[in-house]
Amino acid sequence: MITSVLVANRGEIARRVFRTCRSLGLGCVAVYADADADAPHVAEADAAVRLPGNTPGETYLRAEKIVEAARAAGADAVHPGYGFLSENAEFARAVTAAGLTWIGPPAEAIESMGSKIESKKLMADAGVPVLAELDPDAVTEADLPVLVKASAGGGGRGMRVVRSLADLPTELEAARTEAASAFGDPTVFCERYLATGRHIEVQVMADTHGTVWAVGERECSIQRRHQKVVEEAPSPLVERVDGMRERLFDAAGKAASAIGYVGAGTVEFLADEQGEFFFLEMNTRLQVEHPVTELTTGLDLVALQLDVADGGKLGATSPATHGHAIEVRLYAEDPAQDWRPSSGVLHRFAIPGVDVEFALGGSRGLRLDSGVRAGSVVGVFYDPMLAKVIAWAPTRPEAARRLAAALAGAELHGLTTNRDLLVRVLRHEAFLAGNTDTSFFDKHGLSTLAQPLADKDTERLSALAAALADAAAEREQARVLGRLPSGWRNVVSQPQVRTYGDHEIKYLLTRGGLTADGFDDVSLVDSSPNRVVLDVAGVRRTFAVASYADTVCVDSPLGPVTLTRTPRFTDPAAQVAPGSLLAPMPGTVIRVGATQGERVTEGQPILWLEAMKMEHKIVAPVTGVVSELPVAAGDQVEVGTVLAVVTPEEIPS
Repeated sequence: MITSVLVANRGEIARRVFRTCRSLGLGCVAVYADADADAPHVAEADAAVRLPGNTPGETYLRAEKIVEAARAAGADAVHPGYGFLSENAEFARAVTAAGLTWIGPPAEAIESMGSKIESKKLMADAGVPVLAELDPDAVTEADLPVLVKASAGGGGRGMRVVRSLADLPTELEAARTEAASAFGDPTVFCERYLATGRHIEVQVMADTHGTVWAVGERECSIQRRHQKVVEEAPSPLVERVDGMRERLFDAAGKAASAIGYVGAGTVEFLADEQGEFFFLEMNTRLQVEHPVTELTTGLDLVALQLDVADGGKLGATSPATHGHAIEVRLYAEDPAQDWRPSSGVLHRFAIPGVDVEFALGGSRGLRLDSGVRAGSVVGVFYDPMLAKVIAWAPTRPEAARRLAAALAGAELHGLTTNRDLLVRVLRHEAFLAGNTDTSFFDKHGLSTLAQPLADKDTERLSALAAALADAAAEREQARVLGRLPSGWRNVVSQPQVRTYGDHEIKYLLTRGGLTADGFDDVSLVDSSPNRVVLDVAGVRRTFAVASYADTVCVDSPLGPVTLTRTPRFTDPAAQVAPGSLLAPMPGTVIRVGATQGERVTEGQPILWLEAMKMEHKIVAPVTGVVSELPVAAGDQVEVGTVLAVVTPEEIPS
C-alpha cells in the first residue's frame, strides 16, 4: 500500500498531486532546485529534498538524485507529474528497481510511445490513422511545408515549421539543440505540416486487469509555438460531427491496448473540419489540461492514478460527461513581443471568484491550479506558466463568459502576462462559435488579440487616479498639515505635475475640488493611497491602486493598467547608445549570427537567447552596421545587458 508520495516535479503539478494525496491521507514529499527553495510546493510538502543547482539538467532531470531523495525522505511511491522525466522509461525502471511504486505506465509502454518515430509505426500497425513520417535528409520541395518535431518530449519544444529547403538545415539544428536541452534527446523527424486543423485528444485510463477507459475528449486547438493556450471539454468539433466521438474513442482504445497501457494517458490527434483525424502522439502521463476532464466527469484523475498503481480495478465503463469546462494557461509572457517571457517578482496574484483550488467543483464555478502566490519570484530556468484557470458550467457560452470575467478582473502585478490576450480570445466571436483551429492567432491577428484591455482613455484616467493616490500617500506621511491634499491652495496657484510614461498629469486640488488638464468632466469623490473614486461625466468609477518602487498598477472594471513613474532627473549612467539591443530577460547566449562590422538588414537575427526552456531571437531593429557586439555564445546575461549595437545605415539625400 502506498503511504507517502514523492512528486518528481515542481510548481503547479506538484501542488495538484499533493492536494489529492492529502485527501487520501498520504504523505507528500517535494524535491526542489535552488531557484525553487521558496516555492509553494516546497512549503506545502511534509518533507522536501534539495536538488543542488538550477537548470533542469542539474536538478529535475537527474533520475538518480530523485530516487535518492525518495529513499532519504521515506517515500514509497513516485509521481512524475508532466514534463521533465515523466515520459522517461529509464527513470520508471530506476524507480521500480529501487523498490518504489511508479505512479505511471510500465516502462515498456513509455518506451513504445517515447519515440514519436517508432510510435507512429506501431499505431499504423494497430489500425490507428497516422500522418507519414519524413526523413529530414530526404525532404524535397514537394513535401513543403514540413514540421520538424522532437522525437522525445512535447510541449512545443523542439518544433519548427519549415517552408523553404534553404532553411531546413538551420531549423533542424535549432530543433535538435532545443530538444537536447529540454529532454536530453536531440532526435528529430519531419512530417507534412497542416497549417490548419483541430487538435483533439482523448483521455484514457487503464488498469492492470485489462480495462481501458476513454474518459472524454478535449480540444486544444488554440496554440502558440505549438504549445496549448486554451483547452476545453468536450470538443466543439466533436460535438458537431456525427459519429466522430465513437471513432476517436475506438482509435484511442486501440492505441492504449496495443502497448499494454496502464494508468492515465492521452492520445492526441489532428483533425479536419469534416471529422477525419490522424494520430499525432501519445503522452504517457497526466496532461496539463486534465482539469477540464475532471470537471466534466467528476473524476479525480490523480486519485485514479494512485489507485491503479496500487493494483485497483476500474469500473466496467467510464462515467458520462456533463456540462462544459474551459481552461486557459496564464503565462508570464508578452504575446505582442513574440511571446517574450517575463521574469521577476509577482507582487500580487488575485483572481476573483475562485471556488476551488486543485479540486473538483459543483455544476458551475471557477477552479485555480497555480504554482505561484503573491511574492513568488519567477525565474528564467523553467516554463513561464503561472497558473491554469478553469471555468465549468452547464453550457459552453456560460463557461467562456465566467472565465473571461474572472481573468479581466484579476490583479496581476509585477510581471507582464498573456491575460489580455486570453480575455480577447474567450470573447471573440469565432471562439464563441466554436471555430478554433490551430491557425486561430494567424487568422484573427495576434497583434489585435494581444492589445491591452484598457484603451488610451482608460490609461489616462488611470494615470490621474495614480497621481491622486500617490499624492494621498505623500500626505499620509507628511509631518505638517497631513490632512490637506498635496498642493492644496486657498488661492489658485501652479498645478501639481506627475508623469507616468507618456501621460503627464497636471491637476489642482482647491476648495472647489479637483481641476485637471484634459479632464473637464471628472471630479474627485474620494482618494487614499490604495483607492481612488472619480465621477466621470456623472458615472462613478473606482480604481484600486498599488505602488511598487517606480511602477504603479491601477485596476478597474475599465481594464488593468500598469504605469511607470518618470523620474524628474535621469541617471546618466542608465543611458544607453542609440541602436542598442538590450537583453529582454536573463538568459544564455546560445548562438551569434552576426559579426562586428557586418551590415545587417531590419529583422535579421543577430543572436539567440535561451531562457525559460525556449529559444528567443534578437533581431536588428533597423538596417545598418553592427558597431558593437560585446557578447559571445555561452555568455550568461542579465536583463538590460547590451547585447549589440546596430548603427542605422545613412540614407543618401
